[in-house]
Amino acid sequence: MSSHDLPTEEPCSREIHLRRLTVDEALFRLDRYLNAAFIAGLPWVRVIHGKGTGTLRQAVREELENSPLVKSFRPAELGEGGAGATMVELANQ
Repeated sequence: MSSHDLPTEEPCSREIHLRRLTVDEALFRLDRYLNAAFIAGLPWVRVIHGKGTGTLRQAVREELENSPLVKSFRPAELGEGGAGATMVELANQ
């Protein structure tokens, strides 16, 4: 493993892109991302799951519903990504 392979400490982004992933891959990444966003103290984030068949959107929203790190979530408005994204309010620390 070279130094280029080591993770860098970057601020947590306000959005995660999950398009074109399997449901299992997406939920794994979403879980890790929500933990990082919560620890970073972000009040809200955007989850970009794409439109597609709706399978990934449904799985993401079920995961958000069961996460203790999520205070609330809603479908994104047109200017926020529309049907291809979900806006998530994180729980208070």
